[in-house]
Amino acid sequence: MGGKILLVEDDPINSILVQHILEAEGYVVLKASSAKEVLLQIKSDVPDLILMDLQLPDMDGLTLTRMIRENPSTSYTTIVALTAYAMSGDRERALQVGCDGYITKPIDTKGFIKMVASFLESRRVKGSSYGDH
Repeated sequence: MGGKILLVEDDPINSILVQHILEAEGYVVLKASSAKEVLLQIKSDVPDLILMDLQLPDMDGLTLTRMIRENPSTSYTTIVALTAYAMSGDRERALQVGCDGYITKPIDTKGFIKMVASFLESRRVKGSSYGDH
């Protein structure tokens, strides 16, 4: 498997749990707990996948996703909402602003890994068709 994943999560317990699950599967995990950290991180190192919490302390994840999509160097980065938001319309709002997928917390660990692998695989296909690195 493999791939570089930016985990955007402000809850330390959730962050550690998801990091351990991903690293056990061979993924490299970069972490950010605020929008500011995300923007600094992706300037120097664009990940293969961003797992985006929608509730962050300094900016909501939907606004941050829009900003990432507007930047030409990150516009094709795969972004998946990873959130406790599970109300009617939340998934649609996340997809509308540019998320490629939506995973609710608490996560099902086996299903989660399959979804992450699927998003990374679709990124490879999407990236090759757009000439992306």
